[in-house]
Amino acid sequence: MKIVTIIGARPQIIKAAALSRAIKNKFSNSITEIIVHTGQHYDENMSQVFFDELGIPEPNYNLNVGSGSHGKQTATMIAGIEDILLQEIPSAIVLYGDTNSTLAGAIAASKIHVPVVHIEAGLRSFNKAMPEEINRIMCDHVSTLLFSPTKTGFQNLQNEGFKAKNEKPFNANNPKIYHSGDVMFDNSLYFSEVADEKTTIISKNNLHKNNFILATIHRNNNTDEPARLNALFNALYKISEANKLDVLLPLHPRTAKLLEFNLEAELHQKMKASKHFKIIPPVSFLEMIALEKNCKIVMTDSGGVQKEAFYFEKPCVILRTETEWVELVECGAAMIADADERKIMEAYKTLTSKTNMKFPKIYGDGKAAEFICEEMLENLS
Repeated sequence: MKIVTIIGARPQIIKAAALSRAIKNKFSNSITEIIVHTGQHYDENMSQVFFDELGIPEPNYNLNVGSGSHGKQTATMIAGIEDILLQEIPSAIVLYGDTNSTLAGAIAASKIHVPVVHIEAGLRSFNKAMPEEINRIMCDHVSTLLFSPTKTGFQNLQNEGFKAKNEKPFNANNPKIYHSGDVMFDNSLYFSEVADEKTTIISKNNLHKNNFILATIHRNNNTDEPARLNALFNALYKISEANKLDVLLPLHPRTAKLLEFNLEAELHQKMKASKHFKIIPPVSFLEMIALEKNCKIVMTDSGGVQKEAFYFEKPCVILRTETEWVELVECGAAMIADADERKIMEAYKTLTSKTNMKFPKIYGDGKAAEFICEEMLENLS
């Protein structure tokens, strides 16, 4: 069986590691994987390092699309992916998550009747102002096999008309939906020990274990809107100063530049002068795992980082109006604070004062990638 895997943004490269590893270790005689990197993230620190560090095979193709408007970027990817699919004639295309690369793969494949396998299907923020929400909905509705990491995602698909008990043969008109567990949980378990051995990020930044805040901010509505950005950084600065607690903030180069333009000058200067505020360049996946394992609390607008905090049993403040990972909030391990200074400070206080926080096993058994491979072989080859 031949599959074409589409990756383009940093989280997809990491997710793809789980499937590539499962194919290499257990399915090398039955599955051939062709990897297509769209080049949606084109900074070497944002992608090449992950291939090297996670042992992902080098891409067979790289479209090198780079940045651009949503339409231009997606259109370029559709054309490139279609050419590759016509050349390779795979049994299926495998898509991850909700980026423009995901949408482009879904459109290109569905138009020429290549079955679409969507990993992370069914996730919904119920906010169509987010480009990611549009991408994930459209991808789901042209897919043949849909693998949801959570029960909530599985239920969302049923709410949208997908049937839980369709029978073979499966196709876009008769799709199969699964509650499969999460490939990122597979990865976090696998790479947790590796991170301890291979990273020095904690000592290099003079951090104390279980006594620093790990913060990540990257979404456009947070970085590009001065009022939101100032609220976020005001809250982080005040929490840091009040608790004499280090804040470590790995920042994408684009966001780092925006701080100079969008932050109030006084706040920017105070942050620069603070010995507790540590802004560093983007970190590798293994370094991120080490930071997540060793921090006191996570504050993020990233969906992936919310989950990883949960994997390592760390409370999380969500810097968005909603989350696709509602289970985290429902079990009390995370709180939604948006870019609201008061809510962020209250969420920090509430979460760090809890003594009985629970982290139930809601993301599977760490073997989601193997399950996905078995189902593809069973239903598509």
